[in-house]
Amino acid sequence: MSNNGTVAQQSRVTVPSPGCLAAIMVPIVAVLIAVSVLMVMHYRQERANERNKAEALERTADLAHSYARDMVIAPNGFPGQEVVRRIAERHDGRLLSYARSEDSLTTTVRFFGEYEDTNMFGVSHSRAYHCYSIVLRKGAEGAPQAKTSPLEECNVI
Repeated sequence: MSNNGTVAQQSRVTVPSPGCLAAIMVPIVAVLIAVSVLMVMHYRQERANERNKAEALERTADLAHSYARDMVIAPNGFPGQEVVRRIAERHDGRLLSYARSEDSLTTTVRFFGEYEDTNMFGVSHSRAYHCYSIVLRKGAEGAPQAKTSPLEECNVI
């Protein structure tokens, strides 16, 4: 008690016991470890998904070149629209446009490649799309020659 009869306020510093400190810190450290593991797993899955999609887009380029080869060897010069549509479908493509003149044939085809897209809940199958313009022109010998060009935008019908 103080001199005037009141209770004096004492300043006491308490240090938690080691067991109490461990009880507080262990869950915090466990959560931080779990979060960091989940972040690393998410990063690796995203990189794998990007690689899978890039490989699928590379396959679309292969499909476009294969389609162009089939167009060049089609009988009777430049094939008709239904023949072109069937050739595109055989190569996992969809014919978007067909323009024919006396010395050239221009088609726009959208190709797709399938890939696996993974996340923490499982695997889903996705498709990567890319459009190509394929121009057939009669060469010097009269045989068609193909030029395949990727398109930046794809007008989906």
